[in-house]
Amino acid sequence: MAERQLLYARVAVDLANREVDRLFSYRVPEDLRLLPGMRVLLPFGRREVCGIVMELSESCEIEPEKLRDVLSAVDEYQVLTQELLSLALFMQKSCDCTLAQVLRAMLPAQVRSRKVRPLTRLAARLVLPLDEALQRAGRAKRQLEMLRQLEEGPLRLGVLEEALPGAQAVAHALQKKGAIELFSAEVPRIPYKNLEVSAEDFLPTPHQALAIARLSRAMDEGCGSFLLHGVTGSGKTEVYIHLIRRALERGKGAIVLVPEIALTPQMASWFRARFGDTAAILHSGLSDGERFDEWTRVREGRARVVVGARSAVFAPVDDLGLLIVDEEHESSYRSDTHPRYDAIELAKERCRLLNATLLLGSATPSVERFARALRGEYELLEMPQRVKGRPMAGVSVVDMRAELIEGNPSIFSRELRQRMEETLHEGGQALLFLNRRGYASFIKCRACGASVKCEHCDVSMTYHKQGERLVCHYCGAERSRPAACPACGSPLIKPFGIGTQKVEELFQKEFPGASCLRMDADTVRSKDALVDILRRFRSGEAEVLIGTQMLAKGHDFPRVTLVGAMAADLSLNVPDFRSEERTFQLLTQVAGRAGRGEAPGHVVVQSYEPGHYAVQMAARQDYRAFFDQEIRRRRHGLYPPYTKLLRVLLTGQVEGDVRAACEELAQRLKDWFWASDERRKRIVQLRPMEAPLGRLRDEFRWQLFVKLYSHQSEEGLEKIASEARELAAQTKGVHFDLELNPSSFL
Repeated sequence: MAERQLLYARVAVDLANREVDRLFSYRVPEDLRLLPGMRVLLPFGRREVCGIVMELSESCEIEPEKLRDVLSAVDEYQVLTQELLSLALFMQKSCDCTLAQVLRAMLPAQVRSRKVRPLTRLAARLVLPLDEALQRAGRAKRQLEMLRQLEEGPLRLGVLEEALPGAQAVAHALQKKGAIELFSAEVPRIPYKNLEVSAEDFLPTPHQALAIARLSRAMDEGCGSFLLHGVTGSGKTEVYIHLIRRALERGKGAIVLVPEIALTPQMASWFRARFGDTAAILHSGLSDGERFDEWTRVREGRARVVVGARSAVFAPVDDLGLLIVDEEHESSYRSDTHPRYDAIELAKERCRLLNATLLLGSATPSVERFARALRGEYELLEMPQRVKGRPMAGVSVVDMRAELIEGNPSIFSRELRQRMEETLHEGGQALLFLNRRGYASFIKCRACGASVKCEHCDVSMTYHKQGERLVCHYCGAERSRPAACPACGSPLIKPFGIGTQKVEELFQKEFPGASCLRMDADTVRSKDALVDILRRFRSGEAEVLIGTQMLAKGHDFPRVTLVGAMAADLSLNVPDFRSEERTFQLLTQVAGRAGRGEAPGHVVVQSYEPGHYAVQMAARQDYRAFFDQEIRRRRHGLYPPYTKLLRVLLTGQVEGDVRAACEELAQRLKDWFWASDERRKRIVQLRPMEAPLGRLRDEFRWQLFVKLYSHQSEEGLEKIASEARELAAQTKGVHFDLELNPSSFL
């Protein structure tokens, strides 16, 4: 037998330090079989570390005797596919982070830690032909019954126990007779296994059929990036299902990204009904065991369709042919922790690597992405009508300033109260939407004007009536409600503002005969709690569902005929150039929950700025009109897509050090940009400033805000990144984060 050619592995070590952010070469021992994407144990300095094999080669620039050997393989399989390794290198550069940070993000913590193992239970199976086994059982009735149950195949003893009490003793008796054997069987931990599923298929509408036909051609050709703009209720999910079937028929896999866990139960129900066990669910809300088992099913090819939140873009699906991003406008597709990636941009790159088809869907596409579609970067498909010819919900905009002037101080406008009474009388259901949880926004002293702030963050704490506690919605800190003002000692301290808890309380006072449920981050602390709330509402156990933006995202409640947006324009006051866009999107999406069944729907939008174009055009559900006005505002103000915004966020525990580092970085960049007239023309704005939230989680925050013209930005972006990295290496105690066109400027 010929000797195996000496192999070398180039490995990314699992150390998130820029000083070791490169590939290291090792020899591969002859008795070790490795593949790219496998995890290995390595000698590194005086310790042993884990790493991932990025490349294998039969040659190496370094002399073999100077290299150390790979110690062992951590797993017997590849944890990352070849295109995920390529995607990792793309992320390393585009997200300005270390390769180790990227690889950690790609693997669920349950896989990396190796602390989670498959769940096993004792099971039994026949080892003899049934007739012979029955003979060995003799006249023992319970043994005979068990053997007949095992005729169809192996069964767990827990299952046998349900029909045959004392099954364990019976099984041991049969094992002694040599009729059966007991073994450890793997038991999959299946999330959402108690979901009610419906496999009803619909005949596609003409617009759906056109979209399906065009996308099917693209999948056959192995290409294409598409933006599907379909109004709420136009049947985008049915398009997704048709396309996934097409992918499976071609032997390809599919990934469907949804913006939040709140959408996952409904999607899981639809996709599991159509695709059964070949559909897997991946998101952070699963238990450790569920996530490990679902990821393993995908890696082993037993699940070919993945539904999940942002991180599911890394699902190890072989032969990926289709990647769908539902509600593509949602900011939750951007990671706000290291590495700070945009799942949509990664989805696009992954599809490019595989010649797969990318489909982005939304009723309210992001302004920047819609502009890119109009330029031809995405092919635009539109579905302007609801399925079954259902009309869009009617919308009323109520001026809450006038309500107050006319003697109605209630959070319920007269129109909303009247329509709620009619809806309840007619047996319909309603949604009440307020994008602020808790009971009150803050507690304020009426004597000195001070509000109670978090000790760890520069923000007011939100009052939660249950437990009389104050909670910081940024770091999670809690404290009891003070009886007197901490600043001046006055007892004149009271809650101000309104949250979903207070809406629930006031609703119960206004409509004492009606039942309601609340869905927000306080009531949905687990996936099971979320499923239970949705199940109870769909079953008619409650007539009204009160909640935050969780309500607005893609839910299909056929009996909902009324939606009330309690304070529609809260988001208009956020210091962000996208606040108008987000207000329009949120109102349009929440309005889309009404009238999705046979009965027509109506939406009451309560606003203190009823004339604002975002509110008016959301009421008309006219995306094109909103886009035209918003894009003009962006052009005039030089905001994306006409410019690129870069934020370098600096954080640290010593405020003076953070500020000094931010100002130093700004001066370095000014020196570089201002040194050349050509470079100076590329920049619109460059200035250091304290972040809007100046302190979070005991860390002070400053930011360098840079605005560059889009068509001349690449060299400038690279210079900013390199200067930030260099200064970070020279500065102790200050952390630098770079974000391109960040989703939030807070």
